Amino acid sequence: MGQNAVAPKRCRGRPQIRPDDETLHLLVEAAAAEFRDKGYAATTMGNVAQRAGISTKTMYRLIPAKADLFQKVIADRTGRFMLKVDPSELDRYELADAVEHFLVAFGALALDSETIAMLRLVISERDRCPELAATFNDVAVAQTTKAMTQWLERQRDRGLLKFDDPVATVSALRGMMVMDLQRTAMIGLSPPPSPEEIKSRARICAKLFLDGCRA
Repeated sequence: MGQNAVAPKRCRGRPQIRPDDETLHLLVEAAAAEFRDKGYAATTMGNVAQRAGISTKTMYRLIPAKADLFQKVIADRTGRFMLKVDPSELDRYELADAVEHFLVAFGALALDSETIAMLRLVISERDRCPELAATFNDVAVAQTTKAMTQWLERQRDRGLLKFDDPVATVSALRGMMVMDLQRTAMIGLSPPPSPEEIKSRARICAKLFLDGCRA
C-alpha cells in the first residue's frame, strides 16, 4: 500500500439493534423450555430472560408478566396451525386431500411433544394456577375449533359435505384424530407419534369422515 493511501474508515455509532419480533421469538422459545423443565410456578421472568440472552428491561418492555409469556407460548404454537389451514391454502386441494392435509396439521399441533408438555403443565398446576387452563382453552382449543368449524361449514355451503351440528362434528373429528394417541403420550405409555404415523392416522380419519359426511 502506498504512503498516501487512505485507510478505510470504520463505521461508528451504536451496533445494530435486534428487531423486536426476533427478540420476542427468542423469549417465547426460552419460556417454553423453562416451563417444560421447571413448571409454571417455578419459572421466573429473570430465568427466561437469562436463557434467551435478553436483558430483563427489554423483556418487560415486550412482555410485562409471566401470564402474558405463557399466552404467547401457546399462541405461537397455535399460530403455526392457523397458517397451515388458511382457506387459500386448503383450496388448492381436492376435498379428500384437503381434509387429510387439515388433519395432518392438527395432528402435528396436538401431538407435538411441546403441546403435550404444556398439557401436562396445565393439568399438574391447575390448582395453584387455574388461569393456565383458561388460557390454553381460549388460545389453543377455541381458536383451532373455530378454524376447523368454519372450514367445514364452508365445504357444506359449497355442497361438498353434509352434517347437522358443525361443532359436534369437529369435536368428533378432533377426537378421532388425536385423543388416543395424545392420552397415551401424556401418561408416558408411548412417545408422541412420528410425522409418518400422523399422516397415516390422518388418511384413515379423513376416509372415515368423508364416508359418513360426503354429500
